[in-house]
Amino acid sequence: MIYYSNPGTTLPFQCPYLPGQTARYSFFFAGDVDSRALDRLLEQGWRKFGVYFFRPQCPECRACVPVRVLVRGFKPAASQRKIRNRNTDVALKFNPLKYSDEIYEIYREHCRDRFGKRANKDEFIESFYLPSCRSFQSEYYIGTKLFAAGFLDRSARALNSIYFVFLSEERRRGPGVLSVIREIDYARSEGLDYYYLGYWIEKNSSMAYKDKYRPNEKMNWETGEWGEQ
Repeated sequence: MIYYSNPGTTLPFQCPYLPGQTARYSFFFAGDVDSRALDRLLEQGWRKFGVYFFRPQCPECRACVPVRVLVRGFKPAASQRKIRNRNTDVALKFNPLKYSDEIYEIYREHCRDRFGKRANKDEFIESFYLPSCRSFQSEYYIGTKLFAAGFLDRSARALNSIYFVFLSEERRRGPGVLSVIREIDYARSEGLDYYYLGYWIEKNSSMAYKDKYRPNEKMNWETGEWGEQ
């Protein structure tokens, strides 16, 4: 692993997930991260966009809890099975990272419709197309129509979900749920142990869903240990 910067800590800022909370991140920039080094970072609660690695270092809060699905034991819940069965016409392809205007347009619409934000192409490329480790993308098709895409890392033992976007017109398909199920299936077929979902935040509705994929393990920030909770 090559460090591009010394480790640092951001200035405190307003938490984007919990009202009234102050957030702060530890961070560093790095590249040439091999699969075992990536495992160690994921096991320590680090997340990443491109070459930027970060984890919460909030002064009075530990609500962002790293969560990973135990791939071999995963069984979709009834509601998840319904979404899988509803999407038997969807084809999934895993491809090397390759920028396209088509995927950027899906991302741009996703930012606008889901979060009320304006996308920035340079930030998009820096976040998803400047890989620091073994990374690739998932592409979801209905016929020849690309309607969703995800960005993933592959470590020695795990698949790490970075981000997922989809067209608003296909939201009734439940593409977010479908992507998790299909990507866990892929991780299992590759003999991997874990599927990392990022941070679970119990009191944030857009992040609480991550606990619905069972069995899973969560990391204890105090001890650094993972366990079913």
